[in-house]
Amino acid sequence: MPRISAKTNTKIKIIDLFCGIGGLTHGLIKEGLDVVAGIDNDSSCKFGYEYNNKTKFIDKDILQVSASDINKLFGDKKKTIRVLAGCAPCQPFSKLNIKRVTKKQLEPLEKFAQLIDETQPDIVSMENVSELAKMDKYPIFKTFINTLVKNNYKYKFEIVDVSEYGVPQKRKRLVLLASKFGEIELIRRTHKDKKITVRDVIKTLEPIENGEISSFDPLHRARKLSPMNLRRIKSTPHNGGNSDSWSKELVLKCHKKASGKTYSSSVYGRMRWDEPAPTMTTQCVGLGNGRFGHPEQDRAISLREAAIFQTFPKNYQFIDPNKPLVVSNVAKFIGNAVPVKLGLVIGKSIKEHLKHYV
Repeated sequence: MPRISAKTNTKIKIIDLFCGIGGLTHGLIKEGLDVVAGIDNDSSCKFGYEYNNKTKFIDKDILQVSASDINKLFGDKKKTIRVLAGCAPCQPFSKLNIKRVTKKQLEPLEKFAQLIDETQPDIVSMENVSELAKMDKYPIFKTFINTLVKNNYKYKFEIVDVSEYGVPQKRKRLVLLASKFGEIELIRRTHKDKKITVRDVIKTLEPIENGEISSFDPLHRARKLSPMNLRRIKSTPHNGGNSDSWSKELVLKCHKKASGKTYSSSVYGRMRWDEPAPTMTTQCVGLGNGRFGHPEQDRAISLREAAIFQTFPKNYQFIDPNKPLVVSNVAKFIGNAVPVKLGLVIGKSIKEHLKHYV
């Protein structure tokens, strides 16, 4: 098993593939690690990523990134512990898309494996939706694992509910860590028995109305609901209520069918005060896209509340303050992000692992 001597003055350097607005990067930086660059093909993430993380955003499609590009960013291999991290676009691997995945949608994860093979980073971190772990349905994950095995990595992956690490949100994710140095795994759960709830993190926020923007916080704004959806949320009991309480004229036609009845309880619902929030998505500030109703106020959650559930600090800037705020764009940034606190956990895990070798 290779060891690294402290006398070699090695430095940990991380490249964040598919970095988005920088949730993973920010967590790693908060843990004191050096993220030298983030790579993503969504140029609208550039301002937020660079402003908050003070590091380089490379606007490039991962399919166009070469091993040479990665090696140049890492620099001197002899004095660097190289960490290649990333969360490939996860929509193809969701339950809703399981039968519709195309070969093109698999290319980013295939490219991630190829870059590992060609650049030989010391450590790999990969995060994605939990469904990806079903190798019978997604052979691409088996290919990814085989790449690690072929290149003599020790690896471990597990399905993690991030609420067990202090994220105030139920969000099950596949988290994989791999290392050339030896066995590696996530640190122990920090909040397995005492999860952070909706009440803990948003109860004291200023109350706002449907469609209102806080005068103190431009991110604390609620998308304006249609007249029908406003009637629906007003007819939904506080603290966890759902469409079961609605009168017939409020129920959607698709939910009146037998096939839609089970689905109806998972949308148009309110959050519960004393539980973590449901999984944040790119549609999390809409009422009909999940249980995204405020526990008491007659509205969907605000952008600020969504950002809090994703553990972004209050001073995180998602857009240039000199440009207009487009709610759907910011919701996309937030919903697509790795929770900052999960990034911090991954950073801690890497540091704990390297204590045995550095």
